[in-house]
Amino acid sequence: MILHSVALEWFRNYEGITVEFAPGVNVIYGENAQGKTNLLEGIGYLSTASSHRARYDRELIQFGRDHAFLKGALSARGREFVLEARLHRGGRRQLFSNGVRLKRAAELSGVLTTVLFCPEDLDLIRAGAAERRRFLDGCISQLRPRYGEALAEYRRLYEHKTRILRDYGEKPDLLDTLEEFNVQMARAGAVLIHYRAHFVKRLREVTPVIHREFSGGREVLELRYETVKNIPDPEASPRELLPLLLEHQNSHRRAELETRQCLSGPHKDDLEVLIDGVSAKTFASQGQTRTAALSLKLASREIIQQDTGEWPVLLLDDVLSELDAKRQEFVLRRITGGQVFITCCGDMGISALEGGRTFRIQEGKIVS
Repeated sequence: MILHSVALEWFRNYEGITVEFAPGVNVIYGENAQGKTNLLEGIGYLSTASSHRARYDRELIQFGRDHAFLKGALSARGREFVLEARLHRGGRRQLFSNGVRLKRAAELSGVLTTVLFCPEDLDLIRAGAAERRRFLDGCISQLRPRYGEALAEYRRLYEHKTRILRDYGEKPDLLDTLEEFNVQMARAGAVLIHYRAHFVKRLREVTPVIHREFSGGREVLELRYETVKNIPDPEASPRELLPLLLEHQNSHRRAELETRQCLSGPHKDDLEVLIDGVSAKTFASQGQTRTAALSLKLASREIIQQDTGEWPVLLLDDVLSELDAKRQEFVLRRITGGQVFITCCGDMGISALEGGRTFRIQEGKIVS
């Protein structure tokens, strides 16, 4: 999988730019706040139709403009693709693949697959369960279109159910619809749990090996998938998981009505990370946190390659500068075999080693 070029118009601080990339390592350097991360954000958006830094598309459109445009040309699965995203302030976005408008973002699955690591990913270990769910959702959605569809459906149903629980005191008739929402949420939730469990199983096979080498053999990393308590085997089929989810919902019905919150379902799932048998979230040092988070991302990259036969595009945003020389060397050895984008404040001489390209960015323009 190779991203040949990207064009951005009114996206973040880019008024209009077209960049052609090398199939190996692409180093993007420059001072802070010049647009390095914005470029990687644009690549990521063409992959997932979402941003790792913005909640709403309108945040991606340059101030004073009413639209933004992104375009990427790539090779994947033996085919050529042109992906386009048209963002509108106050309107719905439009996504295209080879000129055909996509109905859902899930249709991007398997076209441009990316793995991003950025400084915010330290939250993958330190923060609450939502960050780890977001990691799982991002990885699985790129591999399994059915998962992306189920995730979008579950989120829609969750918002509706939350409104019912919030407003039923003033509108008691809303409770008449609660049962149907519970059944639909359980159906979508069973799909999420099934796919999450199988992906975590593969993470447990790959991540500890990477982490052990990354840490010089000094640490042992473990992963545990935590989901709805009455499910003994989350890897079971969605059909087998459905009655268990309905049972758990029924047992929490009174508590949900009293607290007016959704208390049952995979929206509370977590991926527990342990280092040498203790919680990384609670006890890991800064260095351990960074090593564990990067190990998870590198593991997801290798799983995608095993699943698709192609390396996903790897986006490393200001990562190497935070690592010591030994860990830098490990990362550079581990990322061979696919296309890589690395942002940093100075030209680190990486591209020459890999036959890649170096780009210097200043004020949203390529200056060298």
